[in-house]
Amino acid sequence: MAPPAPRTFDELVAEGAAVPTEGWDFSWFEGRATEARPSWGYSRSLGGRLADAGAVLDVQTGGGEVLDCALGAVEPRRPSLLVATEGWPPNVAKATELLRARGVPVVASPDDAPFPFADGAFDLVVSRHPVVPHWSEIARVLAPGGTYFAQHVGPASVFEVIEFFLGPQPEGARNDRHPDRERADAEAAGLEVVDLRAERLRMEFHDIGAVVHFLRKVVWTVPGFTVEAYRDRLREMHERIETEGPFVAHSARHLFDVRKPHA
Repeated sequence: MAPPAPRTFDELVAEGAAVPTEGWDFSWFEGRATEARPSWGYSRSLGGRLADAGAVLDVQTGGGEVLDCALGAVEPRRPSLLVATEGWPPNVAKATELLRARGVPVVASPDDAPFPFADGAFDLVVSRHPVVPHWSEIARVLAPGGTYFAQHVGPASVFEVIEFFLGPQPEGARNDRHPDRERADAEAAGLEVVDLRAERLRMEFHDIGAVVHFLRKVVWTVPGFTVEAYRDRLREMHERIETEGPFVAHSARHLFDVRKPHA
């Protein structure tokens, strides 16, 4: 039997444009794109933190997948109080559906709004890839001695993809989300940075459908991305992948372990 014919540019683009983007489940990319994971294993480490905590807030939970995975590893050793927030309505619905079985309420709260919780309500605040860490609010809702444990997106993350579509970016854009700047902001809010680690990790896109889906899902990579607006550049990248192999980029991640000092 002859092998199936390679899919065309139009077929791959149409497939990438049709896949739903809700939540942070990236299983669709299996076999089509890869990203190395940080050495600290955030989900595994989060499970250990949850097992030792009493009251926990998960900020910008996405579709709830990371929290659900971490809880699955520690049940029945779980916090007595656990609540999540999310700002994007499709993700609110997805996270609510997923986390309901865990007994975790999901509060719809805009990403740039103050947290709708009392001062000192939590001994652990967690987040994976927040859009912007609101350090003053994190400090406010943490109890004295409480911890913020989070994985952030670092500077110049996936810049190879960004600059392929948008052209060279100013130096200031490359330093956005820099861990040293975020450390200074955390300390200015009265928090103590106990540990801060950063890694740069290899990514590979094996077909243009994966690129289209990634840009639709991670919307801040190329703001306003549509297939129609970038069809010519997508075709150029497709031809490059066909000729040279996977398109290689690098993600940036850093891990914050932050404590609110006792009075």
